[in-house]
Amino acid sequence: MVSKTFKKRIDENKFLFDICKKFNDAGKEFWMVGGAVRDFLLEEDTDDFDFTTNANTEEILKILSEDGYRTTEVGREFGTIAVHIEDQTLHITTYRKDEYDKDSRKPEVIKVSNLHEDLLRRDFTINSIAYDPLKDSIEDPFRGIKDLSLGELKTPRDPALAFSEDPLRMLRACRFISRYEFSIDSKLFKAIEQESERLEIVSAERVRDELSKMLLGRKPSLGLRVFVESGLSNYVIPEINELKMEKDPDHQHKDIYEHTLVVIDTVSPELPLRLAALFHDIAKPRTKGIDGGKVHFRHHEVVGGKMTRKIMEKLRYDKALIKKVVRLVELHLRPHTFKMGWTDSAVRRYIVDAAEEIQELNELVRSDVTTKNIKKREEIYGYLDNLQERIEEVSEKEEIKKMRPPISGDEVMKDLAIDPGPLVGKIMKALYEQRINEGLVSKEEALCLAREIKDKE
Repeated sequence: MVSKTFKKRIDENKFLFDICKKFNDAGKEFWMVGGAVRDFLLEEDTDDFDFTTNANTEEILKILSEDGYRTTEVGREFGTIAVHIEDQTLHITTYRKDEYDKDSRKPEVIKVSNLHEDLLRRDFTINSIAYDPLKDSIEDPFRGIKDLSLGELKTPRDPALAFSEDPLRMLRACRFISRYEFSIDSKLFKAIEQESERLEIVSAERVRDELSKMLLGRKPSLGLRVFVESGLSNYVIPEINELKMEKDPDHQHKDIYEHTLVVIDTVSPELPLRLAALFHDIAKPRTKGIDGGKVHFRHHEVVGGKMTRKIMEKLRYDKALIKKVVRLVELHLRPHTFKMGWTDSAVRRYIVDAAEEIQELNELVRSDVTTKNIKKREEIYGYLDNLQERIEEVSEKEEIKKMRPPISGDEVMKDLAIDPGPLVGKIMKALYEQRINEGLVSKEEALCLAREIKDKE
């Protein structure tokens, strides 16, 4: 079964066989390792092609140069050479083991003479499997294939040592749990608890990337549970811990933490949506109030938008993504006011405010409906369906995407005999608001408003 699976994958990627042959012809051992072997066994698509060899970097470069392969030496200090073949990048690394300083996750690389020592340094047993495409042979000294079949995440060595050496491995554990729906035993979980503070030595960018990959998994709630309940979240997003609010026997409300996990699993695996789902109720613990015996979280979407921006900036997310996610968090409650009746002006305002995120916002709003009360759920879905119909109707009728005042800034300056400056900007902003509030207006109506604003100045 394994042999058939690998043969199919190698046949689909013939360049893998070709490069293996180059090294074997040069008398060198050459093994595919890591993500590709794991994903081939799981019959998952992959472009994560890593190899390990007993050739040193000079020998690797010599073998590749003889056949004109294009290489990059960016990882040379770690014994790694990148090879570019068509649209793929392969990484070839000399057998090695890593020794870490306690204050850094950058190891001192020590060359070793055999494959098993190289596999021992790797993060998890599922990534410590090697395959030789030429001999159709597998080396699995740490029973990674068994762990894959059982859906269990284990380390080749003592997990506390592995996580202490490279704390990012703890987030990688959460990522693999999320992506493949793996489980971990109590020993691995306790090791993460024990070493979670070590995450402080990892750069924000590295943490951000692992968090994003975790959120994009098939079942992100599984990885997030380990992330939060092991204490890792304390060093990344401590605000998430606040979602696990103490139960109030007198004033009941839904479990915000559990609700958040359900919403994250429900939305599409797109990063803006998954991040918005994670943060959409992030401010509820800080906005909780009680009036007339009822719990409320007034303006939690506004406070949540500000918290979201701060968290994402700390994690060094790019500005465009931050803007998108903040908008989704800030607007996720507005569609629920539709049941009270929206004018065309309100629909236009929603379309304009939601901008390019309107479809993602509509999906987030629907996913946020986690009530088990079937009647209530159908009622909410009903008015959300009506809102979608109104959005389509107004958008088509008024071409909202092209919405502009009927006169330009140049026409305003010419008709009112004013020079470029703040007044023109103020008038154009008012004309834009007029267009949203009143719909299609004539040029004369727009000019009338412009003159009124000028006369007040």
